[in-house]
Amino acid sequence: MELYLMQHGAALSEDEDPLRPLSAEGIVQIKASAAAMKKMGIAPELIVCSPKKRSKQTAALLSEILNYPYSDIVESEVLLPKSEPQQVLELLEGYRARRSVLLVGHLPSLGRIASALLGDGSMIPVRFENGGICRLDLATVAPGKGELHCCITAGQMRLIA
Repeated sequence: MELYLMQHGAALSEDEDPLRPLSAEGIVQIKASAAAMKKMGIAPELIVCSPKKRSKQTAALLSEILNYPYSDIVESEVLLPKSEPQQVLELLEGYRARRSVLLVGHLPSLGRIASALLGDGSMIPVRFENGGICRLDLATVAPGKGELHCCITAGQMRLIA
């Protein structure tokens, strides 16, 4: 499985809006990232996002540009910021027949998911930023069985787009 991990786009502060939707900058950021993904031939068979507004908006923008059916986006609480990696592995196990899965979530959980899949139990720092993407290749969905394929920053995604 090609597993893509993406942190939602830049969001408004809690002071500006308690629901923290994407900012104007975040919308532009995700549109550029989606255009880059399309150019690179990334076509996820499944998009899963957290129930937070900024994550759902990110997934919606990605689905629009990648021609992924909006109605097929799966919303899951296991992608909330404080979720445990094991919960995500259980979710992925249910989709192990999929060739490519895109998870749209938050920090710190994305880093912890990547670390769990890449490591032997010790924390492996993997840097995420809004609108960037990380690809892990998984022969099997299990701790320590992932292989880092690439991490591309939002700035690099803009250049590709």
